Amino acid sequence: MMDINTRPNRRLRCAIYTRKSTEEGLEMEFNTLDAQREACEAYIASQKSEGWVATRDRYDDGGFSGGNLERPGLKQLLADIDDGLVDVVVVYKIDRLSRSLMDFSKLVEVFDRNGVTFVSVTQSFNTTTSMGRLTLNILLSFAQFEREVIGERIRDKVAASRKRGIWMGGYVPLGYDVQDRKLLVNDAEASSVRRIFERFVELGSATVLARELRRDGFRNKQGTLIDKGYLYRLLNNRVYRGEAVHKGKAYPGEHDAIIDEALWDQVHAILKESPRKRANNSRSRTPALLKGLIFSDTGAAMTPTSTKKGAKLYRYYVSMDVIRNRETGEETAPMRLAAGMVEDAVVTEVRRILQTPEVVSQVLVALKTENGAISEADAIAALHDFNALWAQLFPTEQARIIQLLVRRVTVTAAGLEVDIRREGIAGVIREMVAPRNLEAAE
Repeated sequence: MMDINTRPNRRLRCAIYTRKSTEEGLEMEFNTLDAQREACEAYIASQKSEGWVATRDRYDDGGFSGGNLERPGLKQLLADIDDGLVDVVVVYKIDRLSRSLMDFSKLVEVFDRNGVTFVSVTQSFNTTTSMGRLTLNILLSFAQFEREVIGERIRDKVAASRKRGIWMGGYVPLGYDVQDRKLLVNDAEASSVRRIFERFVELGSATVLARELRRDGFRNKQGTLIDKGYLYRLLNNRVYRGEAVHKGKAYPGEHDAIIDEALWDQVHAILKESPRKRANNSRSRTPALLKGLIFSDTGAAMTPTSTKKGAKLYRYYVSMDVIRNRETGEETAPMRLAAGMVEDAVVTEVRRILQTPEVVSQVLVALKTENGAISEADAIAALHDFNALWAQLFPTEQARIIQLLVRRVTVTAAGLEVDIRREGIAGVIREMVAPRNLEAAE
């Protein structure tokens, strides 16, 4: 590459690049980017006798760090260099172009490949000479050193503040608000947080609890439905114990705790168990949907049983005739049924029966003879909404509803016979409508 001082007097197109790390002050009529450009234009004007001319295109990056090359203005500059539209890159100071020695070496390679000279206005040198390159590397080393020292300073300040229990900003946990850079308890949200911890102790399963909370429309502080990952983060957040955490170590915080030590210990005793063990415990606490309701055509009860193959659990209903090796003569009906299949069939039949005009009429009559608090329109809507409601119910609630609606399920050779407990339908509809009336009243 030729030194610009030995070139013949020809027109050299000079691209001015400016950068500022933050957006603060960029809205001003004359900001720091304008000041950098003005200084660069003055320098280019001083080299007019050498043929230097500033290009009209602006290459500005306001609000972008010099620690990487992901900047729109810089990318446009590099594209124009590759297209042969630039002869000289002019900056106010070297660190405006890059604070990383590694990144700057890449930029210099691009400049060399395209015969482009780099000039810093406040640090008089150019990259065409060995001395200029040496000076450049020294300055960049100090720029990078300064950047790393600033980073260490900030990290040390955060660590010291955390040790004193001071809130240092960032994500605000559910249950708290921030005022004057301090965490203050939000009573309504704090009540929800405590209920989540208590409910987890009752259920022992984050998967089941997350499903229940989503069904109830529970949302996080950002207004989105929560998932299991969010739930785990909430249950493990020591902020709720009134602590500030830095790099895994907890310190007494300035804010008040939401969760007491006893409840916290209960939750974390459960979390220490393996997820598989907790899932099995959860299943064992969930009653079989048709327990006590399903019988074979011989009159023998069919009891829920299960078997495990690998990590998968298979559930069945088995006739007591089989379990106790009773003689039943010629078998006409299945003595062992897959639980999921028979439960789905019963729920489908219940849904169908609830939609029949005869049942709808009986329910309306039953509701009228009570206190008249539920209108016909509400009752009919509840009957038609049963499908959507069922899909949202927790397994224990589904089992309770089936116990209210079904008197007996008989397994025959022809299929299932479902005997509906019609006197229980009105009670179920009343439960479905009551929450809506409460919400409307509120």
